[in-house]
Amino acid sequence: MNSPETTLRLATCADLDGLNRVIEAAVMTWQLPERVKRLAMPGYRYNEHDLEHYEIVVAESGHHIVGVAARDTEPHQGPADERAMLLHGIYVHPEQQHRGIGSQLLAAAEQTACARDFDGIMVKAQKDAEGFFRAQGLEKLETRDLARDYENRYWKRLR
Repeated sequence: MNSPETTLRLATCADLDGLNRVIEAAVMTWQLPERVKRLAMPGYRYNEHDLEHYEIVVAESGHHIVGVAARDTEPHQGPADERAMLLHGIYVHPEQQHRGIGSQLLAAAEQTACARDFDGIMVKAQKDAEGFFRAQGLEKLETRDLARDYENRYWKRLR
């Protein structure tokens, strides 16, 4: 799943600085207080250990990482106990947004989920991303338990 300008590939340890820069740039555009963003940033950064547990896909353009998607390869419980592949988020550098990179990363995740026989894909996202995920055909899941459920979860049935 590549465009003439953007290629997707699995991240390596050598990519961590670049992909974390993209994530930080994206997070800093969110409609949250600056202090909240700064305090939350350490939790969004990936390290070598994360590469052992997640498939982190990077989008590259001109040898620069411009987008990131991290997906859990273990099944998660989706709606009605369906097998869901969990996508921890899609991050696109603010200067590269609205160029189809996020759509490309999501489509690649959907292809992987189908190939691995998941029923659908579930995404944990920031509220600012609701329009993107709805435009991509995902539905927002109801938050039944605020203490347990992530508030901005989206679901797309794939089969």
